[in-house]
Amino acid sequence: MNVAAASPVLSDLASPFAGSGAPHGNDPRSLVVADVGGTFARLALAETTPGQTPRLGSYRTYACADHPSLAAILADFTASLDQPVSTAVVAIAGLLDGDVLINANLPWTVSLSTTREQSGLQELQLINDFEAVALAIPYLQADTLVPLNGDADPAQAFPALVLGAGTGLGAALRFADGDRPVLASELGHAALGAGNALELQVLGQLLQRWPHVDNERVLSGSGLMNLYPCLCELRGATPQWHSTEALIGAARSGEDPLAVETLQVFCAWLGSLAGDAAIAVGARSVYLAGGISAHVQDFLADGRFRERFLNKGVLTDVLRQVPVWRVEHGQLGVLGAAVWHAARTPA
Repeated sequence: MNVAAASPVLSDLASPFAGSGAPHGNDPRSLVVADVGGTFARLALAETTPGQTPRLGSYRTYACADHPSLAAILADFTASLDQPVSTAVVAIAGLLDGDVLINANLPWTVSLSTTREQSGLQELQLINDFEAVALAIPYLQADTLVPLNGDADPAQAFPALVLGAGTGLGAALRFADGDRPVLASELGHAALGAGNALELQVLGQLLQRWPHVDNERVLSGSGLMNLYPCLCELRGATPQWHSTEALIGAARSGEDPLAVETLQVFCAWLGSLAGDAAIAVGARSVYLAGGISAHVQDFLADGRFRERFLNKGVLTDVLRQVPVWRVEHGQLGVLGAAVWHAARTPA
């Protein structure tokens, strides 16, 4: 099953290449762009021209678990277009090791060569999903940024750390310019650090299950369902919620104090990681993207995130000058995939 979705930011491009005249189907600058995470795949038809903002249209969202492979999603999308397209750039969670993508959250294995063959595409590129998100940062409009700390001008705040909790946890560093403006990372798989006694207790429980507890074991959508049972055990309660959606819903409605505490702990812990990462890479700004940040926005704004972001000893005053924004833009990945392609298209 696929679900069509209207763009909150690019709605004026609901029809492909509105106002410009659609390019011919064999135009190498017409391509499919996709942003694929553990839960959803978002696809669009793009027209890229060097030096110009990519134009997007025909936006669609697919539930990954409803399809047997990435190739099936790409084939379905290209078949729905009114023009032949043979090239695709897919921003996807994970790390490409030779021909195979290493990822713990996708519902299927991804082989670059097999996906290209089965989708019917002549050219297929896989790039890191948060590399794509970071590439799109300079194209953000001010009304898509919700401040959580500081008040600097986004145009001056580079390098920018882009951090996002979705099904997993992604991160990348965006520089202002240069031949390689983005440094991708796998911060989600670095070891989770505890910053207070409660977090130490949670981490101790998780270490009984896994020999390596990485950041996304807690700081992601799936991680919430690891954090919540730990807090239930510590509080002597029986878990009531068995999905991320149900847990967040109970917390937002206030009906379950433990669900509320789970999101409070989550956002504070995420703030601590964001501060650590900003210090480690010398970031001048931080952007919170990812699907979870929109669902927990009230908890991100209640002060706990910022308190832990700033709680870095002698560097606290330095971090006060580092702006943090939550990004309200659901198409950063597809836009970034198009930006990546445009940078590699001869003029």
